[in-house]
Amino acid sequence: ASIPKDGPGSFQGMAMDPVATAASNNPALSTLVTAVKQAGLVDTLNGLKDVTVFAPTNDAFAKLPKADLDKVLADKALLTKILTYHVVPKKITTADLASGSFDTVQKGKLTTTGSGQEFTIGSGGAKVVCGNVKTANATVYIIDTVLMPPAA
Repeated sequence: ASIPKDGPGSFQGMAMDPVATAASNNPALSTLVTAVKQAGLVDTLNGLKDVTVFAPTNDAFAKLPKADLDKVLADKALLTKILTYHVVPKKITTADLASGSFDTVQKGKLTTTGSGQEFTIGSGGAKVVCGNVKTANATVYIIDTVLMPPAA
């Protein structure tokens, strides 16, 4: 509901921009954009081709205890690890989400399950709240929980 109907942050507007720029125009993803900027990943994400991004909403970040979120935002290496865990270096369709296992840019694995409009991402039970959003270089699935990579 917080997605603009038209203009840069709308679904149509997002399709014109690379993924980090597209997210920056979407008010539901402002915390993610802050984290991406903090990690110095804007140009990296915008430069990738044909990737899939699982983008946590502001509400997803709000589920994290503030002290934990502040700690992650202050630790660039950890923040980069978490953010790149949300990126798969290939296009994933909704059909692929039904039962898939995908290598992430962070070198971890993400599993997905579901059908129709109901999909769960990762072991933390993140739900897709809006899927198959196109940007100039990525397919985006907006999710309700921040995905945490397994401890190395």
